[in-house]
Amino acid sequence: MLKAIVDWLESRTGLESAVKRFLYEDIPKSSGWHQVLGSVALFGFLLQAFTGVLLAFNYAPTPGEAYNSLKYITTELTGGRVIRNLHHWGASLMVIVVVLHMIQVFVWGAYKKPREATWMAGVTLLLLTLAFGLTGYLLPWDNKAYWGTVVTAQIAASAPLLGEYVQRLLGSDPSIGVVTFARFYALHVLLLPPITTLLIVLHVFLVRRHGVAPKPGEVETKKFFPEQVFKDTLAIFVVFAALVVVSIALDAPLGRLADPTDTSYIPRPEWYFLFLFQTLKFFEGSLEIIGSVVLPTLAILALFLVPFLDRGSAAPVKRRLGAIGVVLVAIAGWGGLTAAAILSTPPGAEGVSAAGVETWQELSPEELAGIGYFRKENCVSCHPLGREGTGPDLTRSAITRSAAWMIEHFKQPAQMVPGSSMPPIQLTNAQLNALAAFLLKLNERNAQALHSAPQFAVDGALIYQQFRCGACHKVNGAGTAVGPSLTGLASRRTAEWVEGHFADPQKYSPGTVMPPYRFNQRDMHRIVTWLMQLP
Repeated sequence: MLKAIVDWLESRTGLESAVKRFLYEDIPKSSGWHQVLGSVALFGFLLQAFTGVLLAFNYAPTPGEAYNSLKYITTELTGGRVIRNLHHWGASLMVIVVVLHMIQVFVWGAYKKPREATWMAGVTLLLLTLAFGLTGYLLPWDNKAYWGTVVTAQIAASAPLLGEYVQRLLGSDPSIGVVTFARFYALHVLLLPPITTLLIVLHVFLVRRHGVAPKPGEVETKKFFPEQVFKDTLAIFVVFAALVVVSIALDAPLGRLADPTDTSYIPRPEWYFLFLFQTLKFFEGSLEIIGSVVLPTLAILALFLVPFLDRGSAAPVKRRLGAIGVVLVAIAGWGGLTAAAILSTPPGAEGVSAAGVETWQELSPEELAGIGYFRKENCVSCHPLGREGTGPDLTRSAITRSAAWMIEHFKQPAQMVPGSSMPPIQLTNAQLNALAAFLLKLNERNAQALHSAPQFAVDGALIYQQFRCGACHKVNGAGTAVGPSLTGLASRRTAEWVEGHFADPQKYSPGTVMPPYRFNQRDMHRIVTWLMQLP
């Protein structure tokens, strides 16, 4: 029966003979482990496509909701954390493997006649791999993604003649927003995958048409199956196993929600673009176009023209000292620039994993101060969390009243709810408003903040509210942008600097309108420690 099915498929589709032609193709006898990188790169693309589809089932492709859906995927969805980590670290794997494959082909001289088109298809696939990383960078919609894309858009806008049109095409004119997000998402999900698939098919077809490049003068061959198939399969297994280990051990970063007003944020690209980021530092002002457009364009053109620049006859690897030297210089330059960029990155500038941020760290100062008043008034004695008490469980009973009603209820409980045994709360209107702000946001998920928020953080938020710091600064999106955002302050300043700035603002920020604050030692420690804990 099985033979009959196979025969039917063969007569209708030619599938059996096609598989046999693929597996039993002749390849040079010298083929071995150095030929596995192409198969590993193909596997990496398929893995990215598979994990991308799984993520898409729960991903919301709109700004803001994209961030929340990623937090849901990584913290609540079964297997979601590992799937996202596989997709994130798999992107880095793709870049590494594709670049190593290009280096191997370059050093072996496998781009020479008649394989020029094969090489150019490979260069295009490398550019598409980088394009995937560039367009996917914005999709988490955290601060790192937002400000990194702002820099990308500015670089695109600097291109002579075409800059304005490219910026408009990216939807970044005048700023990064919904249109930019939609276009990056469309490129990443709808346009790049089919283009890459077609290029991969073309690349494999060309490799099969012209064959794997043999050693110079080599005429002996062997079959692709079983020896080379085994080596390719084993290499794929080892790489995938390593990727799984990394995905279990290391979480893909997810910082706080994108804040377009946080102009103090220091953006950093993914590691494989850090060399370009560092290169831009050598070209300032009117020379910036050299580092952002001219040099990258020349490098890409040089890659495409390699088969036409090196038209000499094939030579053994040991005699290709020029090619080896070019690779070593390129690696040294890339490594040096990347290392310099990493060393110049402020601590904490890369953001943190969403799983590593505690609930209380994401609350606004007013909401965190509300926890302090909740504790001070011992509200938990009547409203225990997770069960009914004298009063209702506030984490399970949806609060449908307004903040104004709640404030009046705090002042006159019996009048607002006849028969209530709750005593009046003796706090100012501003303090009652803070308590209402926290309770209105309270649910089963963030209720742990009532217990987990350290007292220094609560006290720091109370001091912050008492001195109305929110009139000039933003924390977790709350406040105004007269002064710099204080979210992520630890990535930019030390605790000693912040203490000195509180005591003498003019010394640290000449011309500032901020007055000096003569906190006592305890209060200074509390507010500074809390600010330095903001993710």
